[in-house]
Amino acid sequence: MLARPVHEFPYAGAAGQTAFEQKVDGYRALVFARPVPYVQSRRGADLGPAFPEITRAASALGVEAVFDSELVVWDGQRLDFAALQHRARRRGLTAARAAQQRPAHLIVFDLLEVSGTVLLDRPLSERRARLEELFATLRLCAPWALCPQTTDQETARAWLDPAWGAAGIEGVMIKELSSRYRPGQRGWLKLRTRTTAEGIIGAVTGTATAPQTLLLGHPDPAGELRLIARSTPLRPAASAELGAVLRTAGPGHPWYGRRFTAGWGSSEPLLFQVVVPELVAEFTADTAVDRGRYRHPVRYLRLRGDMTVEDVQG
Repeated sequence: MLARPVHEFPYAGAAGQTAFEQKVDGYRALVFARPVPYVQSRRGADLGPAFPEITRAASALGVEAVFDSELVVWDGQRLDFAALQHRARRRGLTAARAAQQRPAHLIVFDLLEVSGTVLLDRPLSERRARLEELFATLRLCAPWALCPQTTDQETARAWLDPAWGAAGIEGVMIKELSSRYRPGQRGWLKLRTRTTAEGIIGAVTGTATAPQTLLLGHPDPAGELRLIARSTPLRPAASAELGAVLRTAGPGHPWYGRRFTAGWGSSEPLLFQVVVPELVAEFTADTAVDRGRYRHPVRYLRLRGDMTVEDVQG
C-alpha cells in the first residue's frame, strides 16, 4: 500500500479515528517470516542476500507472518541511508561482514498475515492490535522494532520538529484506523518535515539568462565549493529574476569540467552551466540529507540579498 504526499495535516475528524506514525528514512520492505524467508523491496527485488541477519531473524521468528516495514541502518546518532545503500549492494561474505559491522533493523508498521490468516481486509486498528500482541508475545527485540503510532495529532506534530529530522525521521504517515490494506493504492498520506536553508548558486541547468534549475553549494572545510542540492524547476518569474543577475563563469570556477549526475542514485550525466558563485539563495527542503547533500530536489524560495557567500556555513 502506498501514500500520497500532503503539505499539511488534513482536517481533524472524529478524535481517535486517525493514526499517525513516524516516517523513517529507509527502504520499504515486505518481510515473509517463514521457514524459507523472503525480504522483498517495494519494487519486488530480493533484499535477503544483502541483509542475511534479517532473513535469519525472519526464519527464526517461530510464527509464520508477513510484515510491512522499513529497513534501516542506525549509525549511533541517526538513520544512515547512505550506509543502507552501501549494504544493499553487498552479497556473500561481504554482506555477512557488513551485517556484523553495520547491522540493519526492521521498523515494522503493519501485519498482513499471521499463522495462515490473511489480514488485508481487516481494519488497520485490528492489524495494529495483532501486531502489538505479536511483539509482546514473542518479546521481539533487535533487529525487530515496532514503529511508534499515536492518535494524538499534537504528538504527531512534534515528530515534524527538525530535531527528529536530524535523527532520520522524515515526517509523519497519516492513516485511517478503519482502512483496509490495498496493495498498490495510495490510501495513506505522508507529510514530510521541511526546513529552510541557504546555498550559494554555483551553476544552473538551462542558461544563465534563462535558468531552469539551480545547483547550490556550501564551502567545505578547505573553503572549496561543494554541491549540496539541486532545485526543482524554477517558476517563470523566478527564472526571469535570476536570469537578470546571474553571470556565466569560466575555467576558474571550481565546478568547471566537473561531472554531476541528474539525480540521486542516477548515472545519467547532468548538463549544466557554471555561474559566478556570488549569490545566495534561500530554499526549502525535506530532511533527507546524506553526507551533506540533499537527496531530493529542493524548492527555491528567494535570493538573499542581505547575505554574502561568506555568510553561508558549510
